[in-house]
Amino acid sequence: MTRTEKLLRITRRLIILTGIALFLVVGLFGLTLLREERFMVSWACFGCGLLGGFVSIQQRLRKFGDEELELLSLSWCQVLLIPVYGGIFALVLYIGFLSGVIEGSMFPAFSSHPFSQPVPTTADLKRFFSETYPSSGADVAKLLFWSFLAGFSERLVPQILDRTPGKEG
Repeated sequence: MTRTEKLLRITRRLIILTGIALFLVVGLFGLTLLREERFMVSWACFGCGLLGGFVSIQQRLRKFGDEELELLSLSWCQVLLIPVYGGIFALVLYIGFLSGVIEGSMFPAFSSHPFSQPVPTTADLKRFFSETYPSSGADVAKLLFWSFLAGFSERLVPQILDRTPGKEG
């Protein structure tokens, strides 16, 4: 198989697998929105990270060596992993935002309910994950932007975490 044929095969697989993954994310997102009547922020983050990973691999594909192209052209799983990693990195970044580890004017702020005192309950956790939202429309846009970038750049999340204040080293 020629290099061009491998590139076309990988691109086709990327489009198919990313399309299926996005369809599943949108489907789950839609079900939770309809059933629970709430916007599930984590699904939106994962979907944007998935798209970021897809765009990233598409841009880098032509620079891959023959050995990498051979592996990707033979394995559906390897092709799917790259965008899925993007979704996972987006979720890790989302958790960093929620925890306050990553904050500042360039990052989204969130509104959430306070936990019970002195001991948080299971209901507090459920409410935190289902009812914590970006504080404004601009914060929603920031979250989606950073989620896409987390998927697009494999090194972004580790670099941000390395630069967080209070990190011992």
